Amino acid sequence: MSKHSAFELLKTRRFLPFFGTQFLGAFNDNVHKQAIIILLASGILSLGEVKSDILINACQLLFILPYFLFSATAGQIADKYEKSKLIRITVAMEIAAMSLGAVGFLTSNLPILLASLFIGGTQSALFGPVKYSIIPAHLRETELVGGNGLVEMGTFVAILVGSIFGGLIIVREGGALVSSALTIVVACLGLACAFFIPRAEAAAPHLKINWNIFSETWKNLGYTRRKRVVFLSVLGNSWFWFYGAAFTTQVPNFTTQYLGGDASVIPVVLTIFSLGIGTGSLLCERLSGHKVEIGLVPFGSIGMSIFALDLYLHIGAPFAGTPSAAWEFLKDASHYRTLSDLFLIGVFGGFFIVPLYALIQSRSDPEYRSRVIAGNNILNSLAVVLSSILGAVLLGMLGWSIPQFFLLAAVLNACVALYIYTLVPEFLMRFLVWMLIHTLYRVRHENLQQIPEEGPAVLVCNHVSFVDALVIAGCCRRPVRFVMYHKIFKIPVLSFIFKTAKAIPIAPAKEDAEMKTRAFYQVQEALGEGELVCIFPEGQISYDGQLAPFKPGVEEIISRTPVPVIPMALQGLWGSFFSRRHGAAMQKLPTRFWSRIGIVAGAPIPPEQVTAAVLQEKVAALRGDWL
Repeated sequence: MSKHSAFELLKTRRFLPFFGTQFLGAFNDNVHKQAIIILLASGILSLGEVKSDILINACQLLFILPYFLFSATAGQIADKYEKSKLIRITVAMEIAAMSLGAVGFLTSNLPILLASLFIGGTQSALFGPVKYSIIPAHLRETELVGGNGLVEMGTFVAILVGSIFGGLIIVREGGALVSSALTIVVACLGLACAFFIPRAEAAAPHLKINWNIFSETWKNLGYTRRKRVVFLSVLGNSWFWFYGAAFTTQVPNFTTQYLGGDASVIPVVLTIFSLGIGTGSLLCERLSGHKVEIGLVPFGSIGMSIFALDLYLHIGAPFAGTPSAAWEFLKDASHYRTLSDLFLIGVFGGFFIVPLYALIQSRSDPEYRSRVIAGNNILNSLAVVLSSILGAVLLGMLGWSIPQFFLLAAVLNACVALYIYTLVPEFLMRFLVWMLIHTLYRVRHENLQQIPEEGPAVLVCNHVSFVDALVIAGCCRRPVRFVMYHKIFKIPVLSFIFKTAKAIPIAPAKEDAEMKTRAFYQVQEALGEGELVCIFPEGQISYDGQLAPFKPGVEEIISRTPVPVIPMALQGLWGSFFSRRHGAAMQKLPTRFWSRIGIVAGAPIPPEQVTAAVLQEKVAALRGDWL
């Protein structure tokens, strides 16, 4: 894949047919579901004296309930059988669900429509584990963020377009017939795309399927708990579904009751929200530097709360005037703040969800990946069910207003985020690194593919500033253990980052011989466990921008644990706020922001060729004249 754009994946057979299948499926689901919701919100369909708030939340519940019931079985099936064939089978089920929905629309029979929603949800529940486990089967790790970003963007564009079509078609004369025909035709097109998806062999072909959904659900949740960071990422993912459902489910009534729009405005509001999530999902690849950057997750959670809070603050009492059609609504500038808030909630939601999906896929054991994703889907469905129940209780029974419900979601989002980040400081640490580096610098990467994707290695680099380790950590795809001077290790704020990244403090023997001995032992242990270790062989931050003589400590490290050494060079940091140019670092006002810097890697050097002199020569050549 081009390192510049995930859209290159859309030119490949290993991604495009799958993308088309999932896009058309998401489109169809939302044409169907939105048509039903519009009919309920406008009063065309009803069920006795039951309030529309309760019926709309019931629709959401019926669609999502199969995820909770059938995901455990779906995860086993996705691990046991070849995945492209499973996708074709599930898309064929979609044709049956849409055919039943057509009967419901043409006869105005709400129970049949609700049954079709449940069957459609069942088909989506079976598709989910295959969908997210086939992505890492066909994409390289460097493509995961871009691939997931495209899938999430495509999903929410499909939601957008499907919601528009579902809302606009169903309210027109003959809309039931057109909507029914459209969903059946699109389901058939999705099946045609599925026949072009390349094979993805079974991860666990000898798996014996446990049909007991209760015991297998518990096992699936156990698979997600095998790796703590994966489990907490799953919890964060599920929280996003709770939060997103709190907004999308209430949009129809929010639009008609508080924004003064008629039924034609509902798709417009959903469009804005969906475009936001699609935009955030696509921006993830560029902002993350084509790697799984979990630092975007806290960034996303902050924005999700801030703009939901702003939405609450400027929405007043329910609208009491004459409802506006879509064009009149968009011409009214008083709605722009509301639409901006919804769009930005979506953008930051994209920042939140895409890295979590990529992290779950990349750090799950391949043999259990589908079942981990099934466990994720179970918790996602539970989150959406709880959100729907909470919405029905607070809005339909206790008389809360929809803005109050949005405020509650914003506050809960902040609390959940803080809880997760205290459990996994790595998220917050990566956020601080990402914010620092991307606020102050524009970083040019060169040849970082020389750093191995797995296995032990030592990185050696010139030492120009107090943030050298942060720049390297922010650019490397893998976690890096840094060996650093103990006084730098203790700098406030940075110390939290260094401790969380498991940096190894070191001191010269004349300062603390015991610390030096302990540091060499920790380096040996880290390399023995297959980790990356980075050292700055100069032993100090440069006072003149030039390379100081490399100390022989790197030779001792390699003699203890013979591993490849990758020379690296930082460019452009001399003269920055964190360097010692013009005196002590960090004791003067910053004079430049978002300046260009570079990081370059050279070819790995075999352990038998490693000497301090050779490494210094390589690093000097990589750095060049750009200090």
